[in-house]
Amino acid sequence: MRFSRRTAMLSTLAFYGTAATANTGEYSLSNRARWRSFGVDDWIFRDPFERQSPGAVRQPYSSWSLSSSGGRTAQVLSLIGFAEAGKLQYNAVHMSASRRPRKRPTEMSLGEVFHWIKATPGQQHAIGRYQFIPSTLAMLVNRVDAPPQASFGPRMQDQLAVMLLKDAGYSEFLAGRMTMSKFMDKLAWVWAGLPLRNGQSAYRGIAGNRATISRKFYAEQMQRIFS
Repeated sequence: MRFSRRTAMLSTLAFYGTAATANTGEYSLSNRARWRSFGVDDWIFRDPFERQSPGAVRQPYSSWSLSSSGGRTAQVLSLIGFAEAGKLQYNAVHMSASRRPRKRPTEMSLGEVFHWIKATPGQQHAIGRYQFIPSTLAMLVNRVDAPPQASFGPRMQDQLAVMLLKDAGYSEFLAGRMTMSKFMDKLAWVWAGLPLRNGQSAYRGIAGNRATISRKFYAEQMQRIFS
């Protein structure tokens, strides 16, 4: 039996959606699709499941330094990775996950990541440098039409994180249509480890979340990147 590309894509969507919502309390992709279908540009900030996005263990500021290579986007991603994943970076798995993947995340395919999620209900599944939660990861890989066999390596993780940057208004910020402070807040509504202007995580107290860097440090690094 021959399968068209459309059939293969729908099969992939079904797989990702099922894996992402297999655990109790993990938010259905149907609501996210509904937000987007109504043209809500800031849909990611209105998704209730994002309020369960996990933070990371605070790392000493001295353990991170701003790289002079890779451009501004890479530097912003580095700052987010520092707040979210600490020293493990692309191989980070949520610290509370008792049943961890058998492989390091960068050695896994997307399909293997989702199989791990489905096979280990009842625990946090944030994974990688940007601590993707299941529904967010499913949404992103569906948008890039990534097949299950695609690598969950650094390149894929960065690609998906850049999509979240753009959803948060990165282009508007670069064009001068959004202030840095507002853009920083928007990023903080995506990544729990980043603080809002009040210095706290947008998801403080939910699923153990807290800001892992101070607003002062966050602002100083953003100013360095975009000065």
